[in-house]
Amino acid sequence: MTPPKGRPPVLFPLFAAADTLPGVGPKAATALAQLGIERPRDLILTLPSSGVRRRRLEHLSEARAPETITVAVTVTRHNPPSGRGRPWRVVCSDGPNDLTLVYFHPRRDWIEGQLPVGQRRIVSGKVELFDGMLQMVHPDHILRETEALPSEFEPVYPLSAGLTQRVMAKAAEAALDRAPDLPDWIDPELAKSRNWPGWREALAQAHDPQSPADLSPSAPARERLAYDEFFAHQMTLALLRRDRRRQRGRETVGDGHLRDKVLAQLPWPPTGAQARAVAEIAADMGSAQRMNRLLQGDVGAGKTLVAMLAALIAVEAGGQAVLMAPTEILARQHARALEPLARAAGIRLAALTGRDRGELRAQLLEDLCEGRIDILIGTHAVFQKDVEFHDLRLAIIDEQHRFGVAQRLELSAKGDIPPDVLVMTATPIPRSLAMTQFGDLDISVLDEKPPGRQPIITVMISDQRLSEVVDRLRAALEKGARAYWVCPLVEESELVDLTAADARFQALRAVFGDEVRLVHGQMPPDQRDAAMADFSAGRARILVATTVIEVGVDVPEATIMVIERAENFGLAQLHQLRGRVGRGQGASTCVLMYHPPLTESGQQRLEILRETEDGFRIAEADLEMRGAGDMIGTAQSGLPRFRIADLEHQAGLMAVARQDARAFLELDPQMETLRGQAIRTLLWLMEQDKAVRLIGVG
Repeated sequence: MTPPKGRPPVLFPLFAAADTLPGVGPKAATALAQLGIERPRDLILTLPSSGVRRRRLEHLSEARAPETITVAVTVTRHNPPSGRGRPWRVVCSDGPNDLTLVYFHPRRDWIEGQLPVGQRRIVSGKVELFDGMLQMVHPDHILRETEALPSEFEPVYPLSAGLTQRVMAKAAEAALDRAPDLPDWIDPELAKSRNWPGWREALAQAHDPQSPADLSPSAPARERLAYDEFFAHQMTLALLRRDRRRQRGRETVGDGHLRDKVLAQLPWPPTGAQARAVAEIAADMGSAQRMNRLLQGDVGAGKTLVAMLAALIAVEAGGQAVLMAPTEILARQHARALEPLARAAGIRLAALTGRDRGELRAQLLEDLCEGRIDILIGTHAVFQKDVEFHDLRLAIIDEQHRFGVAQRLELSAKGDIPPDVLVMTATPIPRSLAMTQFGDLDISVLDEKPPGRQPIITVMISDQRLSEVVDRLRAALEKGARAYWVCPLVEESELVDLTAADARFQALRAVFGDEVRLVHGQMPPDQRDAAMADFSAGRARILVATTVIEVGVDVPEATIMVIERAENFGLAQLHQLRGRVGRGQGASTCVLMYHPPLTESGQQRLEILRETEDGFRIAEADLEMRGAGDMIGTAQSGLPRFRIADLEHQAGLMAVARQDARAFLELDPQMETLRGQAIRTLLWLMEQDKAVRLIGVG
């Protein structure tokens, strides 16, 4: 695709500053910015979140307090405040009945000007009974009889401090006036089959709902606008995918001799899913196009072996591979786990983290640059400028969503021809999210557990039975077991979580003495490594930890996982923690200790976990319960923030958008048809131009 030349002039009015809209002064502009609204374009994509039904009455006697009404009355008298803090009351009448309007701290000239005695006014607001009399506190509207009445169903917009519904509605109306008539980018057949209005008409309808049904995500106008966001996003991913596929890669073909050595050392053969994933990766690496593949596997599905076999393809072909992990603990653990396999293959594997300094680091970098290191394992320290490879063929990124697009681009810059990229995630991701987050990557799924993985018995126990848990733990330790004890996530504060971990460590130390170790994120890395090493080697039998052990920590002898205040953790996190046991020969147990009474959602989460070990089922449940942003943590996930579209409830639309985007590019690769031109305008409107440019680099 020729990159867009610049924003089309037809969109300029929508991209002016918000304070160019009537009624939006500096204060309102600041308040709008808190909602992420900085231009008219943002405002037209901010739809009403609810609505108020205003019943029009002929007579006050028809009012059924409390309700919101619109009625014509005559102002009979003003009763100014009788003392400090008392309200100003305005008594009005429709003849037989009275209505008192109540205002706190009004200016005399304003209120007497708005509601002159003897004049008729139309008032609209919520009526309530006070001492048997009808009253309305701060009416929403005071109108002359010649002015237009408020809608019977009035939209309610999201607000921030300093904004009123009136300012918001007026600004939205003015922003809508600037929306041009644009040629449609949606496939006409799709729009017809779904009964979707045109873009401008959809905006008008969505901002002027006539009933609660018009606020539903399935209302045609809202659904169409959600589709526009999904379609723009999927077009970007489809362009990205195509451009990446066009990028020259290197044909990396291994002869299998190193892989055979490693496979010969394994206690059992790879699962069908592992073999399939390795075959897909080998095919990608052997093609002239650059690989961008996601390896998605549930806890314990054996991603590490697949990654090692992929790395060996690069080494067999005379090149190097790098494996990057999000934390030092994980990088060092990967190095420990893969070292025996590297030895079996007779190749050199080394680890590089931010902790390596001085001569050791200099020697390591020299060996890497000269090609004496075949596989490098590290944290994002491998991105630093002085890290040079002799011939980097494959980059493996573990736990993708902690690496942003910018890092992916830096990685692309390593070597003259960017390396093949394999992304690994241990978080099973529902299909709708995988399409959103990784739509530009090909996906391999590991959905079988290797033989020898034991089922895990999961139980729920109230923390009032803590002493029972400790007694059972003592009995298990006497039989040689090892246990993790994960401390509560008290709140989003490492310090408070740390206090909790420290207190539990001291309490267990009092019972079990030197058998207990503590690890947490605030510890100096060498102390943390020493505690982990003691636990791995069996010098300690209980490891008290915060969630630093959530991903990837591997001690096959550990068969007990106690999670304290389990109801405070997310489902995905609990599933990851549980996956630290059941890795060896012994039967394993996970104890979910909760603090009663449980909330409904807390109970639901723990029960789902007790019922299934299937990470994909758990992920679907998590998505339903928490929503996409929370589930992956939107800030670091690279998930787009849609203004209208709702991933949880409209996942089906995302799938349609993806299909449509890919099919369209097949038909019109240069985007030169009328629809192609319209889609370019959509990309500018949805600000996907940045994504197209940024990711086009990689």
